Amino acid sequence: MTSVISRLLACALIGAAVPAAAAPTWWSAGLSTPLDSPRSAIVNSVMWKCAGDQCSAPAQDSRPVMVCQKVAKKFGPVTRFASPAGPLSADELAKCNAG
Repeated sequence: MTSVISRLLACALIGAAVPAAAAPTWWSAGLSTPLDSPRSAIVNSVMWKCAGDQCSAPAQDSRPVMVCQKVAKKFGPVTRFASPAGPLSADELAKCNAG
């Protein structure tokens, strides 16, 4: 019985030593019209890189809808936008593209 308890304790300690998966640290956007060639631009003090209909950038402390609006102004209408907090809703995407 002591052997079983020792093994369980060892497994628990090993599991505790493994760090939890970090939250995503990237913004991502899908464009309604693919770009002819890859482009990069600074949006809200962060470098966004786009190729085809996909864009991404390191996340920052900003409101996702406001960042989405700035991305849409630089690269065109957005069909999808996600931050570390999750994807924007349909209503938020409408605000993004209207802004």
